[in-house]
Amino acid sequence: MELEVNVHLKYQLSGPTDMLLQIEVADLADQRLQSSKLDTSEVDHLARVAADDGLGERTWLRADGEFSCDYAARVVIDRPVLDVGALAAVPPHLLPGDAVRYLMPSRYCPSDRFHSFVEAEFGDCQGGARIVAMRDWINNAFSYVPGSSDSQTTALESFVQREGVCRDYAHVMIALARASAIPARFASVYAPGVTPPDFHAVAEVYLDGTWHLVDATGMAPADTIARIGVGPDAAGVAFLSVFGSTTLMEQTVSVTA
Repeated sequence: MELEVNVHLKYQLSGPTDMLLQIEVADLADQRLQSSKLDTSEVDHLARVAADDGLGERTWLRADGEFSCDYAARVVIDRPVLDVGALAAVPPHLLPGDAVRYLMPSRYCPSDRFHSFVEAEFGDCQGGARIVAMRDWINNAFSYVPGSSDSQTTALESFVQREGVCRDYAHVMIALARASAIPARFASVYAPGVTPPDFHAVAEVYLDGTWHLVDATGMAPADTIARIGVGPDAAGVAFLSVFGSTTLMEQTVSVTA
């Protein structure tokens, strides 16, 4: 599948402001960039740095006043759709070093609070079969309600409220997987089936020696997803982190197949 991505962002900054931008598709073996262009309004500083786990790049910016950026890309997704339910979990003592931190609780994914629940609800299945069961449980139990959460909502709060947006679905999926001793991380992505069109968030789980995309909202099959970056939770892979005061003026995201 080939995707065309177009993003427009516009902010009003209250003074000289540092910003960390991460909206560009990562060029990887299973998602090959055909073209990519990032244009910004006038800035005082622009520098690219590696993102978490070497997956993609971030851009440091420093600007003042009105700031805008436009991003356009074409990417070919070449990722097989696997039966995640048939994959085996990797015992924790055999995990590679870079996967270990994704077993641990994080700011928005307090997985240590979910141990009793996952054993009671999903204790009769293991590995990929448990991931599928948890994904389907979230999809059935939760209501997708834009505006029902904010940037401070944790997986525990979403679990109690049984509603949220893609960010919240991903956080709950990650927390349940980690509570089951399966490494899981947050992936910021683009996908054509997202309604309403926006940046999207899914989970990635470590099974059978590699990472697999899992979208508990059901909107984005793995072979339609273009990854931007990954991190322990949304705090580590925000599309824009602002170190100062800013006001959002315009934001549009378009992803077409």
